[in-house]
Order: sequence, then C-alpha cells, then structure tokens
Amino acid sequence: MPSNISNSSGLQRLIAQLAPLLIVSALVFALPVLLNNDFLLNKVARYLVLGILTISLGLSWGFGGILNLGQAMSFGLGSYAMAMALKLKTVPVHTGASGLPDFMVWNNVQHLPWFWEPFRSLSFAIAAGLLVPALVAAGLGWFMFRGRVTGVYVSIITLATMVVINLVIIDQQSYTGGFNGITDLAQLELFGVAFDAYGRATYYLVAGCVLLSLLVAFAFTKSRAGLIVQAIRDHESRVRYFGYDVALYQIFVFALSAAIAGLAGMLYTVVMEFASPTFLGVQLSLSVVVWCAVGGRQSLVGAFLGAVLVAGMQGALSESAAFLETWTLVMGALFVLVVLFLPKGLAGLAQAIWRWVAQRRQAASGAVARGVSQTEGST
Repeated sequence: MPSNISNSSGLQRLIAQLAPLLIVSALVFALPVLLNNDFLLNKVARYLVLGILTISLGLSWGFGGILNLGQAMSFGLGSYAMAMALKLKTVPVHTGASGLPDFMVWNNVQHLPWFWEPFRSLSFAIAAGLLVPALVAAGLGWFMFRGRVTGVYVSIITLATMVVINLVIIDQQSYTGGFNGITDLAQLELFGVAFDAYGRATYYLVAGCVLLSLLVAFAFTKSRAGLIVQAIRDHESRVRYFGYDVALYQIFVFALSAAIAGLAGMLYTVVMEFASPTFLGVQLSLSVVVWCAVGGRQSLVGAFLGAVLVAGMQGALSESAAFLETWTLVMGALFVLVVLFLPKGLAGLAQAIWRWVAQRRQAASGAVARGVSQTEGST
C-alpha cells in the first residue's frame, strides 16, 4: 500500500513538472492560428529558435553549473553545416564545371574542397550539425574538466575558443564566404516537403524541435546522470568523494548542450536563409546568457520564454522610432532590475506566486475545515 501511494505521488509530481512544458509547447503550436501573416510567423520562428539555443545554455549553466560564454560557437557550427548543404543544392548560383559555390569562383578556387564534398548529402549535414558541435564541446570539455578547470576560467576558455573559430571562418573567405557568410541558399526539403522560410511548414518544424528540445533536456535532468550532474553543481567535492567520475558527467552535459545548440543553428539557417560569422559572435553569445538569466537558468521553460520575450522586446524596441537610439539602454536596465530583484528570473517569480496561491488556498481550506468541526461540535 505505501509503495502504491509513493508511486502515485511521484507520478503526480512528474505530471506537475511536465505541465508547464506541455502548455508552452501547445501555445507555440497554436500560434499560427492567431498569426495570419507570413512575415510575423517567420519573425516568431526566429525567436523560437533562439529559445532553443537558450534551453541549451540553461541545461549546461542552470543544471550543470557550467557557464559557457561561447555557446554561440555550437550554434554557428550547426548553422554552417546546414548552409553548406543547402548551398550545394542551389543550382542558379553554381558556376564552374564542379558546381562550385559562387564565392569560391570569385576567389579563384578550382575544385570543391574535400571537406565540402560530404555536404552534398543532407543527411550528413544534419548529422554534422549535431555531432560536430558536440564533439568540439566534448574535446574542449575533456581538457577543461579533466584539468579541473572551474568557474570563471571555463567562461573565459569557451569565449576565447569561440572567438578563434569566428576569426578562422572570417579569414578563410575562399572556403567559408568570409564576412559575407554563405548566402543564396536552396530551400530545405525533407521527405518531399519544401520548407519555405516564410511558410507554415517551417514554423511547425521549428515548433516540433522546440518540443523535442524541451523533452530531451527535461528527460536528462530527471535521469540518474542528470541528478548526478546537479549534485556536482551543488557539491562537486562531495560527489567526487563518493567515487563518481565528475569530469565524465560534466563533459556529457557540456556536449549534450552543444548538440541542442547545433540543432538551433541549423534551424536558424533555414529560417534566415543564410549563415553568417555573426552567428558565432560575442554579442549573440552574451545575449543568450542575459536571456537565460532573465527567464530563469534553472528552469528549461523559463529559459525558453526568457529568450522569446526578451528577443521579441529587443526586436520591437529596435524597430520603434521612439526607442531607435535608446533600446539597448532599456534592455540593459531591464537586465539589471531582474538580476537585483529577481535572482531566479521570471521562472522564480512564477514559482513564488504559485506557492503563495497554494498557501492561501491551503489556509482557506483549513479555516473551512475548522469551521465545520466547530459547528459539528456545537451541535
């Protein structure tokens, strides 16, 4: 009997934890019904992709305690992987006997480089968009976590690595497009469906990936490995004392976070129709940290909503004539206020309100129960 009660309470707790995730996902899928505008739908899809990127940082920072200031590196690698495949499928811009991309012809490249050849396969490109960021993160994590590098030093190393890769991409203009990035891409086609950047199919592809990312990240946080990662975040020395390979778990969550960021990068290329070195830029990487902090870094749904809301506000303010010159100051002030008064972000505020409501309801029900018992006693 007690085991049945504990199982039932555990199931109820799991459903309660899943409820916000499923509600937000349902709203994301229902949004096209309200937005009968392809341009707005594309804009929202962009914000959703940035939300996926922020989920990935929330996983490593909020649950793993690893503040990665170079999260845009994985995002950019995924973006370029998809762009390379779609560029090779863009027939109008192929010039030369080997079907070279236009920027290679302009830079006097005679043959398609060997590392571009596998990207003729879209399947390879999708796999590379997930695995390359994960492998780069795992390799970087091996050096950092095996060497017991922690805290601000991890942030500096990840930021420096991202800057180096960004500079390499810009410098190798003949093979990457340099400052201009990779443009004039073909539409993504999967299973006979063409994903136009401004079409509903692309929006639903992004929405499906939002749900997938949330579920994968949630499943990991509730798994045995995820619980150990959270224990390492709170008491690393104690977990090491119990014989766990701390570095291995840190490397895994770091790589999983990078793979999710790579998925976001691939989707961003599909939505934006180009890849750019700015996708690996410092500004984007630091913006993701801000979005995650505002939404709540220890809440996957909070991190996602923080990105969508803040990025949406940034877009609206930057396009407004009234805030054209001052929108960065407004966003900076918002971030300062959140850090000072909402250290757990919007998710922490929502949890506090929910606990207050629950306590009020419990107190009210207790008062009613006492009134009933007193009435029964008097009769």
